[in-house]
Amino acid sequence: MKTDRRRMLKAGGFALALTGLGLAGHLKARDSYGAMPSLAGASQWLNSPPLDAPGLKGKVVLVDFWTWDCINCRRSLPHVNDWARRYADQGLVVVGVHTPEFDYEHDVATLRDKVARLGIGYPVAVDNDYKVWNAWGNQFWPAHYFVDRKGQVRHVHFGEGDYGGQEQVIQALLDEKG
Repeated sequence: MKTDRRRMLKAGGFALALTGLGLAGHLKARDSYGAMPSLAGASQWLNSPPLDAPGLKGKVVLVDFWTWDCINCRRSLPHVNDWARRYADQGLVVVGVHTPEFDYEHDVATLRDKVARLGIGYPVAVDNDYKVWNAWGNQFWPAHYFVDRKGQVRHVHFGEGDYGGQEQVIQALLDEKG
């Protein structure tokens, strides 16, 4: 299964377009990608008690799929950390979903250390069994899913870049009435 994931990552958007799996299969702009999928598959949580979609309604949510040894994730984390701090008082909740790519990334003690060293203060779901990853139909690291106050996924971004555009999505969702 890991080999399949790596193959998908190498094939990039082409494989994604062919598979059309879950939320990750939707690349066109639209009003909604549907209701926020479950976070229930996390084996444990860092920095927070377990979170779920019903408990997050009324908040704007950024779900960030990442893994600590991914260079693209490490480049995007400063932006995610900044958004988490700057927009928390306006209703943004950032949820990191740590889904390991490599076997050594499954070690929760090492993950705790990395979370501390990277300055991540927001909730992190430990997704060592890929249950959250699969529930969301995700295929990429990093992957950002933006959820509105009504619990609808409204925007997705895969990989690095377009930080200004992603921040505009956050601002627009925060400006909307729930």
